[in-house]
Amino acid sequence: MKGSIMIQGTMSNAGKSVLAGGLCRVLRQDGYRVAPFKSQNMALNSFITRDGLEMGRAQVMQAEAAGIEPDAAMNPILLKPTNDTGSQVIINGRSVGNMSAVEYYRHKKEYIPYIMEAYEKLRRQYDVIVIEGAGSPAEINLKQDDIVNMGLAELVDAPVLLAGDIDRGGVFAQLIGTVMLLEEQERQRIRGLIINKFRGDVSILEPGLRMLEERAGIPVTGVVPYFHLDIDEEDSLTERFQKKDGAGLLEIAVIRLPRISNFTDIAPLEAMEEVNVRYVSSPAEFGSPDAVILPGSKNTIQDLLWMRQNGLEAKIIRHASSGGLVFGICGGYQMLGEEVSDPFGAEQKGTVRGMGLLPVRTVFSEEKTRTRVEGRFLSPGGILQELSGTAFEGYEIHMGESVLLESDDAGRTGRRALVEFSALQEPGRKAHTDGAWSGNVYGCYVHGIFDAPGCAKGFVSALLKEKGYDPSRVKVTDWKAYKEEQYDKLADIIQESLDMERIYQIIETGK
Repeated sequence: MKGSIMIQGTMSNAGKSVLAGGLCRVLRQDGYRVAPFKSQNMALNSFITRDGLEMGRAQVMQAEAAGIEPDAAMNPILLKPTNDTGSQVIINGRSVGNMSAVEYYRHKKEYIPYIMEAYEKLRRQYDVIVIEGAGSPAEINLKQDDIVNMGLAELVDAPVLLAGDIDRGGVFAQLIGTVMLLEEQERQRIRGLIINKFRGDVSILEPGLRMLEERAGIPVTGVVPYFHLDIDEEDSLTERFQKKDGAGLLEIAVIRLPRISNFTDIAPLEAMEEVNVRYVSSPAEFGSPDAVILPGSKNTIQDLLWMRQNGLEAKIIRHASSGGLVFGICGGYQMLGEEVSDPFGAEQKGTVRGMGLLPVRTVFSEEKTRTRVEGRFLSPGGILQELSGTAFEGYEIHMGESVLLESDDAGRTGRRALVEFSALQEPGRKAHTDGAWSGNVYGCYVHGIFDAPGCAKGFVSALLKEKGYDPSRVKVTDWKAYKEEQYDKLADIIQESLDMERIYQIIETGK
């Protein structure tokens, strides 16, 4: 079988990414070489491939489900919002600079050759391409220059499955309204409708399904239940931000920055039963955590000022001054230093005072660091001293360079790096030091720092020991094996919920 199939949705967060990932897993299990594709993704959650190129995490999740190495060709255009009206534009894994929405839409059709080149590369290598749309195909103000929904389906001649989210209400209006707003040739591309995130007895839904098919003139190819699996989701729409309570022995507060990026760095900790992770966005939500994590940000200066204005910065500084653990990753690491300066306007031009918890000064440059790394923790003091020598793998994505100071404004001695690593794609593999620590405050640029079982276990064990618990009770989670298990469970749900025989026919014949 050779072909393609495209998952479009009636709105953002209709479940396109996870449905596409589930189809990738089912196809892989059935022996097909399958790859995901999304021509244009808007996300702050990105990833660095082995050849040092940047792509959206949703397509990384789908590639993992398909059992293949992530490739930037799977996401040739990535938009990373820097503010409400502009984004950093990444083409084929490399940044081409920041653009306003108006400027990007003016140039959008010029990027079609890049999209087609990436798609053809995958088509030559794989049996089936599972394509994900974006938002809704019925956004009539954007349809003229569409390169991600029906416009892309036309370019690559892909049949479409349209998914609606019943959990948010009005699913019949979503699906029928979307179909009605499409042009006739676009409607003809839709081969099936999917109702996603259903809770309850499907038999109660049956009369509505028959009416839906009659009104839309398109068959329903499945009803997918609402489920809880640990699958990477898109940025601000993820449900993990809403989780507040848990029964863990430890409580970790993750600062939910307005421009939070790569929150997947925290996922291995969330998967541990000893840990309750809460995402907090106000001082009232801060509570009394055992540790605070400052994640990545697409606009370090703006998010730092946001914390300063709403009082979260004061909460974090007070937590650190009382001996509490604070860990910053990438943008969060930059914020913990003495100063952040952006002289070229890479994110937001200007210089601001940092939180003063680490002896570090950061200056943004016009060049972006993109690299996969492997390394080890050096010899941090404080609560995390037992992490010394622990190995990890991860990746760096940042515009700034942070320099350890001889001493900080409080007179603390600098030059205390946190980790040492080498870049996977660097000839000769020369080791570099990165990050800093001071007391119980730590930071570095490495995304995925907790993915290695030893790092997650060491981090949690140290906190348990500090709290008086026996750290030997920590269960080691093999993060890769855990994710494989989640993808297999997702495939089971897709197999049971969708008419896979019909979907295979659609892929093979396009009809």
